[in-house]
Amino acid sequence: MQFAYPLSWWLVAPLAALVAAAVWAEYRRTLSPLTSRQRALLVGLRALALVALALFLFRPIAWLPPVSSRDAVVPILVDVSRSMRLTDEGGQSRMTRASDILDKELLPALSRTFTTAVYDVGETIAPASGSSGQRRADSPRSDLSGALDTIRQRYRGQRVAGIVVLSDGGDTGRPAPERSAGPPVFTVGIGSPEGPRDREVLGVTAGDPRLDQASVDLHVSARASGFGRAPFQIRVLEGERVVETERVAPGADGSPLDETFTVSPDPVNPSVYTVEIPADPAEAVVENNRRSVLVSPAGRKRRVLVIEGAPGFDHSFLTRALIRDPGLEIDSVVRKGKNSEAQDTFFVQAPAARAPGLLGGFPLKREDLYAYDALVLANIEGDSFTRAQLGLAAEFVSERGGGLLVLGSRSFAAHGLAGTPLEEALPVALDDRRGGLARAAVGISDGAPQNKIVVTPEGEKHPIMRVGASIDENRKRWAALPALSATASLGGPRAGATVLAVTETAGGALNPVVAVQRFGQGRSMVFAGEASWRWKMMMPSSDRTHEFFWRQSVRWLAGASPDPVSVTVSDAEPGETATIAFDVRDASFAPVAGAVVDASLVQPGGASQPLKLRPAGVSGRYTAAVVVERPGLYHVKGDARQGANTLGTADRWFYVGGADREFADPRLNEGWLRRTARESGGRYVRAADAGRVVPWLQEVVPQRSAPERRDLWHEPWAFVLLIALLSAEWVLRRVWGLR
Repeated sequence: MQFAYPLSWWLVAPLAALVAAAVWAEYRRTLSPLTSRQRALLVGLRALALVALALFLFRPIAWLPPVSSRDAVVPILVDVSRSMRLTDEGGQSRMTRASDILDKELLPALSRTFTTAVYDVGETIAPASGSSGQRRADSPRSDLSGALDTIRQRYRGQRVAGIVVLSDGGDTGRPAPERSAGPPVFTVGIGSPEGPRDREVLGVTAGDPRLDQASVDLHVSARASGFGRAPFQIRVLEGERVVETERVAPGADGSPLDETFTVSPDPVNPSVYTVEIPADPAEAVVENNRRSVLVSPAGRKRRVLVIEGAPGFDHSFLTRALIRDPGLEIDSVVRKGKNSEAQDTFFVQAPAARAPGLLGGFPLKREDLYAYDALVLANIEGDSFTRAQLGLAAEFVSERGGGLLVLGSRSFAAHGLAGTPLEEALPVALDDRRGGLARAAVGISDGAPQNKIVVTPEGEKHPIMRVGASIDENRKRWAALPALSATASLGGPRAGATVLAVTETAGGALNPVVAVQRFGQGRSMVFAGEASWRWKMMMPSSDRTHEFFWRQSVRWLAGASPDPVSVTVSDAEPGETATIAFDVRDASFAPVAGAVVDASLVQPGGASQPLKLRPAGVSGRYTAAVVVERPGLYHVKGDARQGANTLGTADRWFYVGGADREFADPRLNEGWLRRTARESGGRYVRAADAGRVVPWLQEVVPQRSAPERRDLWHEPWAFVLLIALLSAEWVLRRVWGLR
């Protein structure tokens, strides 16, 4: 043993004398009589404590024998999820290939140098039992990220050369938290980057309802690999009934294609639609040939406030179209003129409970405005409102999540809204009235009549502009409509906004006439045209383009607006845990802490399960974790209250089992494997070069020939020794009557 600070011989004697003097002074005379044995024991304990403290101050060092890499551990993780059953080129399954690499290349070489431990990774991680030939790829999922975190925790404080992972990279567990520091990870990719021959439904999403809630667009993405450009069939089922079929051909082998199917869901009950590709005998995996999506019922009516600058044709036709929509509840405020005191007067149409708050032409309080899902400012000058009112309207969109529609030339006249708090909420610039639209950017050719609505390619896909049952019919309907009487000159779209339709001016410039964007939690839209009533009066009575356009516009704006009490559910597959979260707010949409939420979950088959909700980290949020065992439709319901005050109710349908994540994109996921290795300081290699992992690990932990130096002064036992000596002395002093 040596000392980091050398202890000179001439210093030993003074230190020993100092210790002896301190002990002698303490026990020369005692308040209670002690026997010789008792005195000797106390003196010895005090002396040992002081000597140990003095020695530790000089930092003693021990030199240990050379350490071999044999003392380092190498955990080996083998993916045993179902995707490892797949057979790539060569006719060998991924599981068999991984077992061969483990038994013939890795274990024999690593066992000569390191201590190895083999683990099977699926939904959970467990030590491998039995021989590799008995290993089965039957786990529903592969939580690779979770397994790595578990191994890091399990071997914390031990000498780990590195972690080896044998997998196809299909990490289908829960998203991992931020990666903690640990040993390097060496990943071995099992499988082919090209993947087996396969046709797959990549995704299905349901668009916003259109055409008076009668139909919904299903956006389907699919891919075929290994079949060239051979056409295949995609069909849509409602339950077991086929509702639509289409034969498609990919542009190239492996390239994704997008298709849109139009379905008519039940307006009252939830509808589940399944998109599937009929299995081909040549496919290696058929589990990814189908996906399901839930289309929820419309729910409650959306409440809309329309503030109109003056009576007129546009006002009459617009409000008539909206009032006759069974999914909307319309309150209307129309400016009539001025009274004898030169103050604006208004004609208000609203229920008795809400009408008093609208008599001034704008809701008096925040909660009065927040009671609506959408706000329409129709042909009314910006200076008709105070700056505080315009600020409240902007907060209505960004914070409350409501929808905003601004239309009519008066609304955009001069600089009425420019420089106000509401300006940023609009999807187009107001300070640049030169248009700013290039024909190539919006896909519009020359030759459109002046003030004629021309739908952009983005608009053809948007639910607001879909007034026909198909793309072709939609184009014909818009082309047949008469031109508007005028169009307000606006600037170009803001970043993130979408121009759905344009008009051409007399000079050939393009003006955005319909544009939308997301703003904060809500949505906003502008309509810069005048006299849309022409679409009703100058077309046959059977044409409903005018009604469809305005109803779909307001539905789209109001549809995403949340209730004061709302519920969300995380995605989960059968056997996983779903997180159900209730967000509770008051009438002004301020979060409510200390609320009580009574909630239940109705499972497939009708059984009801009460939920125990607990406050989450976010104010006003209450969550519960539920294991969803079976596939099918689930319905969560709840009501919130604060004391005797009822805050509101919420319910939500969700579908479990719509897709099998384990077989999504069955190709070797080299991206995940490379990223995991790089972030940990390790390396990635394909299965053919798996033998390179052994020398890499030997580089990390080389064989040591020199002794290892270890400081003793800060070892845990040093502190335990000092505390034990002082504690023993203190206890004996108290027992023998000393203070």
